[in-house]
Amino acid sequence: MSNKTADIVICGAGVAGLATAYHLAVRQGIKQIVIVDERHPLSLTSDKSSECYRNWWPGPGPEMVRLMNRSIDLLEELAVESDNFFDMNRRGYVFLTADPDYAQQMKDRAETISQLGAGPLRTGSYQPAPAEGYSDQPTGADFMADTAGIHHIFPFLTEDVCGMLHPRRCGWLSAQQLGMYLLRQAQAQGAELVKGRVMEIEIVDGRIHTIHIQTSSGLQAIQTRHFVNAAGPLQRQVGQMMGLDIPVFCEMHHKIAFADHLNIVPRHVPMMIWEDPIALPWSEAEQTVLAEDESTRYLLQPFPGGVHFRPEGGRDSATLIALWTYHLDHLEVPVWPPPRPDPNFTDIVLRGLARMIPGLSVYFERMNKPFIDGGYYCKTRENRPLACPLPVEGAYLTGALSGFGIMACLAVAELTAAYISHTSLPGYAPAFHLDRYQDAAYQKLLATWEATSGQL
Repeated sequence: MSNKTADIVICGAGVAGLATAYHLAVRQGIKQIVIVDERHPLSLTSDKSSECYRNWWPGPGPEMVRLMNRSIDLLEELAVESDNFFDMNRRGYVFLTADPDYAQQMKDRAETISQLGAGPLRTGSYQPAPAEGYSDQPTGADFMADTAGIHHIFPFLTEDVCGMLHPRRCGWLSAQQLGMYLLRQAQAQGAELVKGRVMEIEIVDGRIHTIHIQTSSGLQAIQTRHFVNAAGPLQRQVGQMMGLDIPVFCEMHHKIAFADHLNIVPRHVPMMIWEDPIALPWSEAEQTVLAEDESTRYLLQPFPGGVHFRPEGGRDSATLIALWTYHLDHLEVPVWPPPRPDPNFTDIVLRGLARMIPGLSVYFERMNKPFIDGGYYCKTRENRPLACPLPVEGAYLTGALSGFGIMACLAVAELTAAYISHTSLPGYAPAFHLDRYQDAAYQKLLATWEATSGQL
């Protein structure tokens, strides 16, 4: 067995772990940092995301908006210093409805989120978002309840669309390039990436002492006084190595990528989300066939709203990425390899998109083979992250990043790094500490809090 020492060991080379290493090495100046992962960086979950970001988050309270605003501030700082190495844009998210009553509800909720700190809500003149770049753009959101006006901006939408909300401090970027930039910056300051699996966390007198890992060359022991659990969907299992039960669970989410080779959707559009429930469009003959088989009858039932998509790639690309979380299974322990999606997933997503963009129905019979992948969301019951010390002295957590790891990683990791280095904490820090579950008022909120809060 080989032995070494480190100031800090980080378990996990996903975007949470790499962002934590970046803050500790680059912004806090800590040199001896070891990042341990048995897989290649960003390959378990971080590269399976939609790679989007937004500051548009519901309450209760302003803490999620403040956290996301801070994280986007940091993303923009890195984009400036790296000459936008990770291709960040500010196209925004566009939420759409064909229900006039829901349009009013959408506006009412937008006013609330605006007051939480996401920026002003505008109902007047509309400024289209540029396809590229992230600076000199409006914050807040634009609301429109005029079908003709919405069609003037997005003429390919369904003719009965009657409400549009366009939050503006939102967009997407390359998660892989962001993660590699964070890793390279940390390595330039002395951080080390070790390919191996954490096998044991040795605790002496109630404090982190030694991390035992299995590498291709054998067992290795790393003596350290600080350990960060940034293991993504495996964070609960890593916590159990320290005798801790971290209150998280996993959900499996899938996405598809397919070629819009007929150019039905312009390449410059924002992320677009259809909010209304959807009855999938089937022909009479298809409905008859589906109704005959118990395993396919569910395809005739209304599906919840939330199908969404964005363009992927540059101007010469034809790819669209589409997601729809219409069914959720909670898993205490993730399984590997992850479960396959619904065998009808592609059909369901495409037909859902066609409710929003009827022109996409041409691909019901003419779609090239799509690419399907997915990863686990690791979540708390109220869908808020955890960044805090753990009950074992010297142990910390950067976790529960759910489906918002790319957008939140920098601010969440900054919190963890501040606890380790004993630097000042922002006012929102208590909202992301494990201690919140000991607060009676918070427990009361949890009784009515949805696990899908803020989730698309």
